[in-house]
Formats: sequence, structure tokens, C-alpha cells
Amino acid sequence: MMRLDKYLAKCGAGSRAQARRLIRSGQVRVDGIVVKDGGFTLKPLEAAVTVAGKDLEYREHHYLLLNKPAGVVSATRDSHYPTVIDVLPLPYRQLKLFPVGRLDRDSQGLLLLSDDGPLAHRLLAPKKQVPKTYRVLVRGLVAEEDIEAFARGIVLKEFTALPARLEIIQAGDQSLVEVVLLEGKFHQVKRMFLARGKEVVSLTRTAFGPLRLDPGLAPGEFRELTQAELDLLEDWQ
Repeated sequence: MMRLDKYLAKCGAGSRAQARRLIRSGQVRVDGIVVKDGGFTLKPLEAAVTVAGKDLEYREHHYLLLNKPAGVVSATRDSHYPTVIDVLPLPYRQLKLFPVGRLDRDSQGLLLLSDDGPLAHRLLAPKKQVPKTYRVLVRGLVAEEDIEAFARGIVLKEFTALPARLEIIQAGDQSLVEVVLLEGKFHQVKRMFLARGKEVVSLTRTAFGPLRLDPGLAPGEFRELTQAELDLLEDWQ
């Protein structure tokens, strides 16, 4: 059983306080009956709830695939920069979503947003070694020696990175490459290339575990995960 005000908040109808105001105003019906008590309890998967005549669809958790734009931080709040939550429209900002993992402020690409704590823990646990794929533009010539160094594990100041796959897409004064990591420490890709005497110009994450960046999403755009993608996440071990 669930309180009606919590049910409305989980459906994106507003905060708990806003939900209670909606309920008191008489705009909420449960199974066709007006309910004005926010403490009224219902079975979320069985009750038919409307707000101002609009049907609500209850889901225990929400999952968004965001093409994170550069310039926003992977956090729920920040005192200096806009966050990945700020780029969402109001109904989604009220769902208590959080980024599953992070991308640097000046990086872009695939970022999963959810309110599913157990799933986030499973995807981010270091022992799971969930692969993360990046398309990276590097200032400097990337060569076979760099591929071998990434495969051995780049030695950084605080730690030695796990072996990573580096593929050269186009080599030159600026090289376009793909990098697959099994970990995701702070500024890791940038620091790995810096250790090889090269500078990252831009970085886009194109895959996270079983998820792939939707080519139809421009930076700052998002969509909910499909059932097929949810099934892939559920099966991820």
C-alpha cells in the first residue's frame, strides 16, 4: 500500500507538498472517486488515479537515457554550474532522479538517470567492471605504442589504471580514437592520455554497459529507456 501524496509524487505530478495541494483542491480521483486526503492509501499497481481528468501511470522506478551536453555537471545540485537534472523538464525534475555514474563537466554523451538505487549500485560496483566506451579527439599522434600502453595499464600518480582497449579511428596531428574502460575514475581518460604526452580535446561517451548512445538524441536531449534496454539492464550481472 502507498499514500496517495507519495503516489502522485512518484508519477511526476509534483513534490509531496504540491501533491497534497492538488489532492485538497479536489482534482484527484481514485477509481473514479474524489479523494481529498493525502494520507489515503492505495495499491499503486491496481488503482486508477487521475489528476484534473488526466490518467497517471505508476512506475516503481524511472530510467532516462540522456545525451549529456558539455557545460553541465553530473550531480543533482551544484552551487556554481547547471546540473544534468536542470536540463530536464519540470515533471522529471520532481522524480528524485540521480546520475548513475558521472561525466566530466566539459564531456558529453550517454548518461543514465534513475531513481533505482540497487541498479545504480550494481552498475557502479568496481568489482562488476562495467565497460564504458568513449569517442575521443586527442591532440597529438596516437600510435601502436599507445595501444600497447593502454592494454598494459597506464601508471598514474595515485594508481595504475586497469588494462583498457584503445582503437585508432584516425591518426594525425589530432587523432580520433575509441577507448573502452572497465573503471571510471576522476578525469581518467584525460589523465591516461596526458601520461602519454597527449591532450584530450573532446570526449563523448557512446556506451555504458549494455546501453548505447541514441544517435537521434542531440546534446541535452533525453528519452526513457525502452523495455528492451530495461531487460538488458536487468540481466546485467
